[in-house]
Amino acid sequence: MTAAPLLSMRGLSKHFDGLQAVRDVDLDLAPGEVRALIGPNGAGKTTLVGMICGRIAPSAGRVTFDGADITALPAHKRIGLGMAYTFQITSVFPALPVRENLALAARRRLKGAAVQEAVRHALTRVGLPPDSAEQAAGNLSYGHQRLLELAMGLVQAPRLLILDEPTQGLSDSEIDGFKALIGELKGATTILLIEHNMSVVMDVADRVTVLNGGAVLAEGTPAEIHENAAVQAAYLGTG
Repeated sequence: MTAAPLLSMRGLSKHFDGLQAVRDVDLDLAPGEVRALIGPNGAGKTTLVGMICGRIAPSAGRVTFDGADITALPAHKRIGLGMAYTFQITSVFPALPVRENLALAARRRLKGAAVQEAVRHALTRVGLPPDSAEQAAGNLSYGHQRLLELAMGLVQAPRLLILDEPTQGLSDSEIDGFKALIGELKGATTILLIEHNMSVVMDVADRVTVLNGGAVLAEGTPAEIHENAAVQAAYLGTG
């Protein structure tokens, strides 16, 4: 018997002043699945994620999480249910040390000594050097700020981790480390990955959903998507 989806969307749509950014999207994420969301620039990926996270109110449709309708739930309450997400543009606290950025995220679920232990573990998992802990987050390279954001998501032990362009700015070795980390998380954490690096998508995703013009163009395994003629014409063939 197939497990019920952890995250489900039905008819999710968003328009801005007459512009239809997302159109009638149906999407189900199974527990422990790694789902990649791809598509050309302007396809509606970030708007869709904003509606999932509660940062953007949909014009139509609904979102359910673990069977509960969360369509009208504010973002901070979705975090409380076990969602965590990183942004396309980094959103660390630049004046605070790396350690305190992580501790702030960890304190949503932990107290006392457990916070610092979670901070150390998260730094190690994402591959940030130990001496970075005391640096101001704003002094990190862009790629390391992306890794810090990922660590801030992990330290919350989320049930659903949403990553928007997580490998942007990472070196080849850091991308390899990211792939290995997603492999470790797979099965225990449900992951929605918005990513332009097709090597990452093909290596880590269980399934891929392709958006084009705000609507779902195709869905399938990485191999199926790679061979899909409509996807090739709309997206892969352009890159």
